[in-house]
Amino acid sequence: MTLPTVLLLPGLLEDADAFEELIGGTRDIAVTIVADMTRADTIPGLAREALRQAPQGPLLVAGHSMGGYVALEIMRQAPERVARLALLNTHARPDTPESIDNRRRLMALADSDFEGVVNTLMPRLMTGEHLQDPVLTGIVAAMAHGVGKEAFKRQESAIIGRIDSRPHLKAIRCPTQVLAARNDAIMPVEILEELANGIPGAKLDVVEDCGHMAPIERPPEVTRIMRNWIQGA
Repeated sequence: MTLPTVLLLPGLLEDADAFEELIGGTRDIAVTIVADMTRADTIPGLAREALRQAPQGPLLVAGHSMGGYVALEIMRQAPERVARLALLNTHARPDTPESIDNRRRLMALADSDFEGVVNTLMPRLMTGEHLQDPVLTGIVAAMAHGVGKEAFKRQESAIIGRIDSRPHLKAIRCPTQVLAARNDAIMPVEILEELANGIPGAKLDVVEDCGHMAPIERPPEVTRIMRNWIQGA
């Protein structure tokens, strides 16, 4: 039996390490490709790059945070390629003026103090409990330094320039899983509810005791939800 292909789209300053336990926990039911989200400075460009990296045939597309913005763009560019959609810790809104200002400050800081950028972002990424875990913070920091400052600036430019995807949600016709985290300081549950309510038939699950980095903070729960998504449960 041919296993379905999952195309995972990492978020800002993330790579495959964010999904290590998820990939391991679904290896028996899916083949997973993790897209390189560092090669373009627009969301449409990142979507085209992700599709170029994916094999031919139907895809199960899952995006975390910024990767969710890219997943929604893939739905606009090539809806026929997507058999199932999963949107983790993400939303459909454009950036606010305040967020744009904050991103531009961090982009400017990156040239002189990239470690300062990582240290500024870290407290909002996980719950207080998980921020005390050196293994978890070590994974996040290592991913950030692996992506690096130049790709970070490209990613931030893409995020700043993204469109409002809310008017496009009603056109999504494939089975869709939305995953929120109860203590996500960046993507509160309310805007994940808005996302799920905008997509016909979307399923929303909320992971408890978890911040923005759900695949790292609560891998067993995320893996369970994603296995059900892959298998169409």
